[in-house]
Amino acid sequence: MRLLSAERGGDPDRPGKKNPLDPMLWMAAREGEPSWDGASLGRGRPGWHIECVAIALDHLGMGFDVQGGGSDLAFPHHEMGASHAQALTGEFPMAKAYVHAGMVALNGEKMSKSKGNLVFVSKLRRDGVDPAAIRLALLAHHYRSDWEWTDAVLEEALARLGTWRAAVSRPDGPPAEALVEEIRDALANDLDAPAALAAVDRWAALQHERGGTDEGAPGVVSRAVDALLGVAL
Repeated sequence: MRLLSAERGGDPDRPGKKNPLDPMLWMAAREGEPSWDGASLGRGRPGWHIECVAIALDHLGMGFDVQGGGSDLAFPHHEMGASHAQALTGEFPMAKAYVHAGMVALNGEKMSKSKGNLVFVSKLRRDGVDPAAIRLALLAHHYRSDWEWTDAVLEEALARLGTWRAAVSRPDGPPAEALVEEIRDALANDLDAPAALAAVDRWAALQHERGGTDEGAPGVVSRAVDALLGVAL
């Protein structure tokens, strides 16, 4: 835990702590950085976790529905923030549920603003990439999984989008009611977007292989994919 704390913004080796995992509550003022009068603590500013707790409690109060962030924020940031809020208010919990997204890598390294190894949606859009394909590239990975952005990921998404659009462009097709339920069930199961995409893949494959006689099916699929996955076909 000490190593994890050090890797994620903690300072377990700082001398004078009662416990190496104790978070910093007040940071002494540094030249050129914002600071406030901390009375007996001296001039400085709140620690990292306190800042987020103050914002959350000011706007939402205790017991709000969801707190989210990257998987690297689960500890120490979210855990310490929750303990601060509980100590401050005497109430529990700070958030009813936590959602932590996996890390996305580029060329073998986690994407990071500090490293500058980022892929921007705005840049992809300027390059003419269909936003629906970008969304499909993201949805192809479960939100909690770590994965790597590559050209192949985008190419697969573009191919999938083309297959789906061709399938719904026909005047009729296989029945789609069961598919809509599959998509809903997948998303209700911890936002399992890859399972939802796989369900649409199966319907599209059936459409291309054998077709169907349900005249309303392509429209049902198109509307469901738009409403539930945010992908315009």
